[in-house]
Amino acid sequence: MKKPVIGIVPLVDRERESYWMLPGYMEGISQAGGIPVMLPLTRDEETVRTLSETLDGFVLPGGQDVSPEVYGRPKLPECTELCEERDWMEEMLLAAALELDKPVLGICRGIQLINAALGGTLHQDIPAFCPSEVDHHQKPPYDAPVHSVKIETDSPLYGALGAEEIRVNSCHHQGIEELAGELRPMATAQDGLIEAVHLPGKKFVWAVQWHPEFSWKTDENSRKLFRAFVEACAKE
Repeated sequence: MKKPVIGIVPLVDRERESYWMLPGYMEGISQAGGIPVMLPLTRDEETVRTLSETLDGFVLPGGQDVSPEVYGRPKLPECTELCEERDWMEEMLLAAALELDKPVLGICRGIQLINAALGGTLHQDIPAFCPSEVDHHQKPPYDAPVHSVKIETDSPLYGALGAEEIRVNSCHHQGIEELAGELRPMATAQDGLIEAVHLPGKKFVWAVQWHPEFSWKTDENSRKLFRAFVEACAKE
């Protein structure tokens, strides 16, 4: 089977004026049988369209907060650094991937962007607006699981992992408030926060709030998640 080529939207470091990538995104895809490539960050519609047509799948990774403008809310003081360039590119890339039925995997910020782009809303700061005893923003080491999530048994995530509950790592201060109407939940934390979603009717549009790019070396469920995504990307 030909290895699929999978594009990852770059991480942005404004202080260093650079685009960069955590190795775990690359390594997680590589160990699952894919070829990862870091994409250019662009507002050029033709470039985004060409990328969407050329590559086999896409990862929307973690990073800065999603701008509240994406989901029609004013920016509150608790909302931190934004990256409008990523918001713009990822909305366009997601729309093109959905049109072409190309697989998409959202991670952390990725689940938030997908939800917001499809009409949902976000908690701009979980500690401020929905405080919880669940540790959603752990300290290092980031591959260590810190809370559990319950997996919906009728979801494709359950089909991939074969477990009703798993332990996950967690490093985020925003999360899904109102779920977009097209999305379906696949996992929730003990406090009710939605931790994984999918878009029915598409080959593969999944997103998780936790970080398999940090935990794939030590956690079989993280490897299974990457394998499910790469296998979907490899299908004609």
